[in-house]
Amino acid sequence: MDITVVQGDITAQDVDAVVNAANRAMRGGGGVDGAIHRAGGPAVLEDCIARFPDGLSTGDAGWTTAGRMPARWVIHVVGPNRNAGQTDRSLLLSCYARALEVADELGAASVAFPLVSAGVYGWPKDDAIACALEVFRSAATSVAQARLVAFDGPTYELIGSML
Repeated sequence: MDITVVQGDITAQDVDAVVNAANRAMRGGGGVDGAIHRAGGPAVLEDCIARFPDGLSTGDAGWTTAGRMPARWVIHVVGPNRNAGQTDRSLLLSCYARALEVADELGAASVAFPLVSAGVYGWPKDDAIACALEVFRSAATSVAQARLVAFDGPTYELIGSML
């Protein structure tokens, strides 16, 4: 698998699937989640409601349409909220692993990932990056490209230094 880093807007990535750092309710939110719902339009929320009437568990993943985004699918993952006391690293590793499994089920060859849980959920960025790379480097997957999308310059530099 080719692992790359870009700085920019995850909703504008021309890939098969983008990964959304969602909350358990699967009804939109702030950060990456809010941006994906705004960019994808109402079809993303409608699909979330239809496919996940009871939400999604922390560490799990599921997919919806990407609506108006260039990607075909959104793979939603629910990362651990460190600020709420969820410090089990295996849950964060599971987000990346489950996202790749869902990508394989969909036949997605290219997937853009945010740093799951590294925003308002308070996971340290360096460990969020380490989790992503650990999974990407060890996963048995058909995904050909995993693209880490950094929102800002310092995060882009940090990911680049760890690649």
